[in-house]
Amino acid sequence: MDPHTPHNADLPDTVLVAHDLHKAYGAHQALDGVSLSLRRGQRMALLGPNGAGKSTLLQLLTGWFTPDTGDITVMGHALRSAAPQALARLGVVFQQPALDLDLSVRANLRFHSDLHGLPSRLAEERIRADLERLGLADQLQRPCRVLSGGTRRKIELVRALLHRPAVLLMDEATVGLDPASRQQLLAAVQELQRDQGVAVLWATHLVEEVQGADAVLVLHQGRVRHQGSVQALLALTDQSSLEQAFLSLTRPVVLATNKG
Repeated sequence: MDPHTPHNADLPDTVLVAHDLHKAYGAHQALDGVSLSLRRGQRMALLGPNGAGKSTLLQLLTGWFTPDTGDITVMGHALRSAAPQALARLGVVFQQPALDLDLSVRANLRFHSDLHGLPSRLAEERIRADLERLGLADQLQRPCRVLSGGTRRKIELVRALLHRPAVLLMDEATVGLDPASRQQLLAAVQELQRDQGVAVLWATHLVEEVQGADAVLVLHQGRVRHQGSVQALLALTDQSSLEQAFLSLTRPVVLATNKG
């Protein structure tokens, strides 16, 4: 384990808290009283149809926008009053690709490590160790443009974790990937949860990415319709499948499933 990485026991049990978030754009209420709590080592799936407020929620959690009312804390640091400390404990893999395709894998990762002020030697140690963990050690000097979509996503995951965040936000990070690449990315994140206690908020629209989650948060029209286990969601809606449970809370929008 990276000697500079906090052990699980060093992390507080609750690492991310959002309380009563409201956000409006003109007359449109994008979020209406959204609250959530994320524990160390937990993966919470974030589900919702288009326009439900998922993107707005992630924008608030990453500090891109400020809620009209409500509070966000990361590792006890309030995003409103201590943004640098709060954001330093967040890692993000965005829906839109964010690598410079003309730079090498190493150059992309070093740019990120420099932004976080990591000493050069430590940055190089983490880059090589994290790439090796994902089976990508031989990609270090390759330009990102020649890599497959799945490999680029894994590089973005490595980048998001170089500063050793307590919370990882995955914003529809598997969009456009083939089933095998999706499974590999999910497996890598699950390993981080288990070995390093990283908490994950995983926004998705794919049923198979929700099945193994510790909790699911269903958003609809800016409000939380359910927050809890998958089993509790099935019981709440009296449905036998996750897809039907989701539909019963968000009709008439259809939840996409992977057809392989």
